[in-house]
Amino acid sequence: MELKVASSAGFCFGVKRAVEIARKTRHNRDGPVYTLGPLIHNDRVTRELAREGITTVNELSEINEPGTVIIRSHGVAPEIITEAERKGLAVVDATCPFVRKVQQTAWELAGKNIPVIIVGDPEHPEVKGIVGWTGNRGIVVRDAGQAAKLDKYEEVGVVAQTTQRQDNLEEVVKALEDTGCRVQVFNTICLATSERQKEALELSKSVDVMLVIGGRNSANTAKLTQICNSAKVPVYQVESAGEIKFDWLKGLQKIGITAGASTPGWIIEEVCCRMMDFEEKNTNEGTAAEEQVEEANSTATEQQKEEQQNMEDAMDVKNLRHGEIVKGVVVQVNQDEVLVDVGAKSEGVIPIRELSCYNVQSPTEVVNVGDEIDVYVLKSEDSEGKVVLSKEKADAEKAWSSLEDKMEQGDLVKGVVREVVKGGLLVDLGVRAFLPASLVELGYVEDLSKYLNNEIEARIIELNRPRRKVILSRKAVLEEEYARKREELLENLAEGRVVNGVVRRLTNFGAFVDIGGVDGLLHISEMAWYRINHPSEVVQVGDELEVKVLRVDRENEKISLGLKQVLPNPWDNVEQKYPEGAIVDAKVVRLAPFGAFVQLEPGVEGLVHISHLADRHVETPDEVVKEGEEIKVKVLSVDKDEKRIRLSIREVDREKHKSKPREQAPKKQQESPAPVVSDGGTVTIGEMVGDIFDENK
Repeated sequence: MELKVASSAGFCFGVKRAVEIARKTRHNRDGPVYTLGPLIHNDRVTRELAREGITTVNELSEINEPGTVIIRSHGVAPEIITEAERKGLAVVDATCPFVRKVQQTAWELAGKNIPVIIVGDPEHPEVKGIVGWTGNRGIVVRDAGQAAKLDKYEEVGVVAQTTQRQDNLEEVVKALEDTGCRVQVFNTICLATSERQKEALELSKSVDVMLVIGGRNSANTAKLTQICNSAKVPVYQVESAGEIKFDWLKGLQKIGITAGASTPGWIIEEVCCRMMDFEEKNTNEGTAAEEQVEEANSTATEQQKEEQQNMEDAMDVKNLRHGEIVKGVVVQVNQDEVLVDVGAKSEGVIPIRELSCYNVQSPTEVVNVGDEIDVYVLKSEDSEGKVVLSKEKADAEKAWSSLEDKMEQGDLVKGVVREVVKGGLLVDLGVRAFLPASLVELGYVEDLSKYLNNEIEARIIELNRPRRKVILSRKAVLEEEYARKREELLENLAEGRVVNGVVRRLTNFGAFVDIGGVDGLLHISEMAWYRINHPSEVVQVGDELEVKVLRVDRENEKISLGLKQVLPNPWDNVEQKYPEGAIVDAKVVRLAPFGAFVQLEPGVEGLVHISHLADRHVETPDEVVKEGEEIKVKVLSVDKDEKRIRLSIREVDREKHKSKPREQAPKKQQESPAPVVSDGGTVTIGEMVGDIFDENK
């Protein structure tokens, strides 16, 4: 049997995005979290989200306490969002971007008083939301027949439900054009939807039967089924692997599988496993028939039986039976099989496919010569007289009992990640277990390949032995560990303690730092001794820091951290670095009506009063200096406690003038007497007033 799975099967971008937003919201927000209507049209996913604490409500009136409401991927009418905000609910909008585009287009057309025709299902939540964006004036038609019966308009705008078939949209447009009206067409069908439908049709033409996986209430799944039916092959729509009947597949060679946009990858994986079970069942039935023939031939005469028994007794060999589990020793490892001594007349053979529950390239990945292993007898003797064995089935028999006990007792399990598949990881527990991508870490994981061949610890959240189904959650283990560490840390953490941490994420107001399993807030004001505009100027995600614990709020489980407190304070030795009378380099950082603030070094700023900008009267500081300009200033005074430094550009200029030889100016007739200052120069009345004003300052 050959399985062909459509490459586009499963979650579309919008649905995947909505599920991720929901899980991030649950993780990051306190209080109850709701979705207005099922987040996606898949009951199993909805139940999984409910277990994670995300409650589904059908109406806002069902919410009676403050919390967060998530707008699902289908979107809603704008008045719904307004009502939610009026109830005091925080709104998280997970509307699919493609649906948002339809809403925006419909809103713009309605704003121009152009009648809006919506091609789609009037009962579908996406369409109801679009109608709301037209001010409830949009007209919904299912097909060309309904479009032809509409009143005649001079002009209309046409949009489509994102999951509509392209040919249906085109037929509606033609029917409207036939009425003589001018039609503006906006093809709002999701590209992923049209590609999925096209691929499903092509796949249907190349297989003996099609399985369409998806929720019964999913519109896009129903359309996939409709499209596959047009290929004239049997088509079965199922919601889960348990609905598949083996009678559908008997005698068929090629099975096609596709799935709606609301179907997660792990459900598709379940269906594929179900197909493998069917193939294995057929194989086992054939084996049983062969054994019956062998048994009939072996009963030729009583004398032959006795002779055979005597011979086996003499050779001290085992008489193996199908389904028996025995111990053996690996005696030879070949490229595609392993020979095992199980004490029979001949060595048993384990084909490479029977070595493990996952695909292996070489038997040496699993066993080596001399290993003692348990094996399951598939055939007591094949056409060549060899015993055919399976290590995979023996491991599975032992594993199932152990896994059932661990699940009952709530114990954790350990396994090695063997494959990365669509939607998650396959883990070797002796049986093949599935770990959904959403349950691998506390947050979203972009690249699952980093877990390949690594041993992980997880909790079993679902186990069904008859269907050979094991679902794991590593996230549950991490959440328990996180809660334990957080409790311990909050209990032992003391204010004033210096700890190590790693920057996990940045916001406009600061950075969240992991200080050992617990996140603390490093506020932007506590990052440096100088002013910064954004945390990225100081730290980046992944940076390892040494921070000081400023405050611990155990009741609300909040920790405030400081970075500048573990860095040297530039004001500690400012008096030594910038003594009074020193001339130093500085940079103009900002201007004020009364002067210019200049930076001597990061974290240390001083003021050049307007009266000290020049040796003349200055109306505004920008007459003399500009922001960003490099200048020299003279230190007039330093107040370390108040963190104030008075500076002067005028005094620097005077120092320069004093260092130059003075020229004798010719005397003028009727020269007015000028006031004399201690350094031998002259000043104007304005300058004297400026000096007095500055000193009073």
